[in-house]
Amino acid sequence: MTSSTDAPLPHAQWEWNDQAVLSFEDIELRPSTTCDADDLFVALDDDQVWTHVKGRPIAVDEWAQVINVARSAGRLMWTVRDHGRIVGSTSFLDLSIVDARVEIGHTTYSPSVWGTRVNPACKLLLMTWAFEECGMNRVQLKTDIRNLRSQAAIERMGATREGVLRMYQRRQDDSIRDTVMYSVLAHEWPGVKENLLSRLMP
Repeated sequence: MTSSTDAPLPHAQWEWNDQAVLSFEDIELRPSTTCDADDLFVALDDDQVWTHVKGRPIAVDEWAQVINVARSAGRLMWTVRDHGRIVGSTSFLDLSIVDARVEIGHTTYSPSVWGTRVNPACKLLLMTWAFEECGMNRVQLKTDIRNLRSQAAIERMGATREGVLRMYQRRQDDSIRDTVMYSVLAHEWPGVKENLLSRLMP
């Protein structure tokens, strides 16, 4: 079965706002600034966070540098707060406005919020922005083939597993990981959104 279509798609738009605030109850996303570097370092300075991804900053100054160069590298970073406390970072990547496509990735959370409402709330906020504000047709997500916890979270959300990208990228220890690709398409978004909202109910 294929989901492709010969019918023209509506055009997407992308109007980035450095003052944007996305929130669901006490969980909040704001575009990252270097003022977040200290708290991001404290929240994410844990070996568990960097098992599957490369790029661990080893000092506050390195976090500030990551934030400074992110935009020029095509990464639109958000700082994640839970009840006002910085608990992680997530990003839009691989943006193609002409193809109405974007990726959610570079997502790292403090282990203290793993398995809580933080991740589903972040996915709800970012996908709402992508599909409903920007008119995206596809949002994709990737994870390490070894990261079964992340795969379970993405599948529980309702994303479709598309396949495995072999020998795709380095881990922090310099081993090369196979990467699992998932996606949500615009016509699937209402069902995924309903699923995320049901998980966020008290």
